[in-house]
Amino acid sequence: MRPETPLASGVRTARISVGRAFESESSNYYLLLGTTLFLVIFGLVMVLSSSSVDSYTAQQGFFGIFWRQGLFALIGIPLMLVISRLPIAFWKRWGWVALALGVVLQLLVLYTPLGIEVGGNLNWMYVAGFNIQPSEIIKLGLVIWLGVIMAKKQRYLHLWGHLAIPILPVAGGAVLLVMLGGDLGTVMIMAALIFGALFFAGVRLRMILLPLIIGASAIVVIAFSSASRTARIGSFLGSQCTDTSGECWQTQHGMFALAAGGIFGVGLGNSKAKWSWLPAADNDFIFAIIGEELGLIGALVVIGLFVALAIAFLRIVRASADLFSKVVAGSVMVWIMSQAFVNIAVVIGVIPVLGVPLPLISSGGSALLTTLIAIGVVLSIARSQGRPAVDAPANAAPSAAARRAAAGRAAAAPAAGRTAVPRTQRTPTPTPRRTVR
Repeated sequence: MRPETPLASGVRTARISVGRAFESESSNYYLLLGTTLFLVIFGLVMVLSSSSVDSYTAQQGFFGIFWRQGLFALIGIPLMLVISRLPIAFWKRWGWVALALGVVLQLLVLYTPLGIEVGGNLNWMYVAGFNIQPSEIIKLGLVIWLGVIMAKKQRYLHLWGHLAIPILPVAGGAVLLVMLGGDLGTVMIMAALIFGALFFAGVRLRMILLPLIIGASAIVVIAFSSASRTARIGSFLGSQCTDTSGECWQTQHGMFALAAGGIFGVGLGNSKAKWSWLPAADNDFIFAIIGEELGLIGALVVIGLFVALAIAFLRIVRASADLFSKVVAGSVMVWIMSQAFVNIAVVIGVIPVLGVPLPLISSGGSALLTTLIAIGVVLSIARSQGRPAVDAPANAAPSAAARRAAAGRAAAAPAAGRTAVPRTQRTPTPTPRRTVR
């Protein structure tokens, strides 16, 4: 058999590498990717339906808000797919950059004229024609940073000192910056994200209980520190909320929209609440428009999609072999699921009104981009699960360490099939004689 030439070997190796690049991914990968894409496309349809009137009255045309949301989706989806191809080592090395960037932008919001106050919350900045919410970038950075820290301190997570020293100043400081802007809803989501990371890292519940009580008490104090929030909480706790032109305006008209939808809805695009009756119809209260136009069935389908998303996250967490992957996938799940729960609970009147968008569905470029990037990181974790190790080429030369180990094994092993011969019976090797001419 003719030996293989180096050129043929190189071609064969390249062919095998390209084949591995396009091999099928795991079922967890496709479940998470498919559910995410469906939610984004569904969200674009509902943003178009719910924002057309407000967009027209703002002199942006019927499609102004929709085109802007579509632009962020066109950027975010390919970015998510590219991020899903990056190795986990990349995030362990560079993930903290997102947290540092978010903190710097949040400081600019708080202490420079770039900050924009919306609804009493100073949590946005206006750059190049777009509103940016730095707290969304902070959430993304926190997810990756917490994964790195938990993995490094895995052996010391049962000690208070090792657990509190990095998390309290960094994560607590990031939450404090957002708290100074007055965005209570985002603060609650960030707190849930941090406690979710601690839970999936395996920290004992008795160590989480005390910080949880302190955090809940702080949220209550912050909630009553604002006059507008105190009024909303008071109207929510009241026996009846009949002031449909004041603090109860948004809550009541959201309930009116859900009631008008019934079981099957009034039809896509036929909402009446979006005709300037329901504030933030394309954002915080988009679930009310879904219930009105698509009815109870459409609302249950949306809830079912988020349940499927949570199942995909949990399957990835369960299949993760390292702590970094568990913490990142679990905390992203807590981030998205808690935000969806708060948004839907506000619309159906379970909790007081908080400015939290519905993930992947509500309009908002910063929230959509950061959520898609976070899901892309989890997709990269799903890609690394269950993949066989890449075999070396058959003609590859062994390394120096492998050669030394093989030589050591050969010297230590007895010669198989040989019989030891006494020294006296050995025949000496004859020495060749030199012929003199």
